Amino acid sequence: MNRPAPSEPAVEYGPFDSLRDYVAALDALGKLLRIDAMDQDQFEATGFAYRLIEEFGYDDAPAFLIERVKVDGRWLEGPLLGNVYGGWHSEALAYGVPNPRGNQRALFRQTFTHLEQRLDATGEWPRIQPVDVASAAAPCKEVIHTGDEVNILDLPWIQTNPGDAGRYITAASVMVEDPELGRNVGTYRCQVKGPRKIGVNAEIGQHAWNYFMRVKKRGERRLPAAVVMGADPITFALSTSKMAGMGEDELDIAGGLRGRPVELVPCETSHIKVPAHAEIVLEGHIELEDLEPEGPYGEVYGYMGKPKPENFYMTIEAVSHRRDPWVINSFAGITKLTMGIPQLVTNNLNYRKTIPSLVEFFRPTETTGVVIASIRKRVPGEGMAAGQQIAAADIFGKVVIVVDEDIDIHDKTQVFHALGTRWQPSPAASIVAQTKGMPLDPSAPQRWLTSKIVIDATRQWPVEGGPAEWPDVSRVILNRDSPDTAALVDARWAEYFKHWKNNPSSRNS
Repeated sequence: MNRPAPSEPAVEYGPFDSLRDYVAALDALGKLLRIDAMDQDQFEATGFAYRLIEEFGYDDAPAFLIERVKVDGRWLEGPLLGNVYGGWHSEALAYGVPNPRGNQRALFRQTFTHLEQRLDATGEWPRIQPVDVASAAAPCKEVIHTGDEVNILDLPWIQTNPGDAGRYITAASVMVEDPELGRNVGTYRCQVKGPRKIGVNAEIGQHAWNYFMRVKKRGERRLPAAVVMGADPITFALSTSKMAGMGEDELDIAGGLRGRPVELVPCETSHIKVPAHAEIVLEGHIELEDLEPEGPYGEVYGYMGKPKPENFYMTIEAVSHRRDPWVINSFAGITKLTMGIPQLVTNNLNYRKTIPSLVEFFRPTETTGVVIASIRKRVPGEGMAAGQQIAAADIFGKVVIVVDEDIDIHDKTQVFHALGTRWQPSPAASIVAQTKGMPLDPSAPQRWLTSKIVIDATRQWPVEGGPAEWPDVSRVILNRDSPDTAALVDARWAEYFKHWKNNPSSRNS
């Protein structure tokens, strides 16, 4: 791990081998809030998560760790963690950005550049295959229960919303294998149905679902699986991403991003191998024909998903975990689930292959369904063409906004200012009547189908229906005609606030 310079706080930077090492670093960075107890029978943790984001915003809200949680009338020992990957500081920390500095946007840029430099000459992520370690040395094997000893109700999974069908495992990795395709690691919600049973919600077309269908086609009724809670941050990030294609091993890419292999140990009841430093491993078989009702569940859009009359479930045959295991809850639709910059690096790389004018593509965490791109416009119609290509390729993007290169697409004020001052709805908008969309979108009348709108908020040239002349931007004039102003303000910034009552340095004076 990279140690900071002596002038910095004593914070360890990743990559980390375990969730606990990462959370300890968050704590040292001042980004972890510890809470003694919360009554989830009154949905206290959920209410707190909403209020936390309202008070601090997505970028600056700290992670939180609850020591004890009341669930179904019982006080369960935690800890239960939330918002563990909120804010771009979390990704800078986890990916080991050297000496990260500045505000959240600066941290994003540093981390993006750091990861972009990891791509090889062909634009591929580095890959390092996992290695096996002895079970005796694996923290996830400190406690093992099998058969009738198993009771996952004793672990602090929670029901996040009153409308949910019950308690859910929301931030774990489901691991399955296929003789031809190899390993798949993906994150799917898992309803806690009993001491030895959980639902597994793999949507149609997702990799796990494709694996399930291959097994059924071979005439098999059950598939060995493991559900892993609390792997290291990078391994979990790969589990939640679309960076690996069918037949590609997410753990190979995780190893490449970590700079060292993911360490694995075999399950107690199957051939599947799991991350040795994980918090909890549930082992069992997913039933592929004997389906059961599942849901509803509050989804990432912030709306309740519909119940499913038939869905997969897993019979649990063994549980292994660390002593006093940690549980993460995603608080779906409230806090950020995982680290997303590597996925954005991949998106930008792929879009630049077909959109040469692309400057940057971004998918804001807090505006699910809205994506933004900036371009270096060279010819009429280029903004609309870029937006249409993104709309066709991006399953998440229902509202695609394209702006000029001088707009910082991470600054929502600048984006909305461009919408208000550079965009005319006619003719600089295009509606796609029907295309593939996210199945969880609550506004879609039919699952997997959506309409989309492309907004070309670049300055429209006269041939595109824009004005004959665009005036200069006031701040551009300031920077051009008074180039020393910004340096002067930066140099005197602290001095300006010396008499302000909220200045920390003046509170005791």
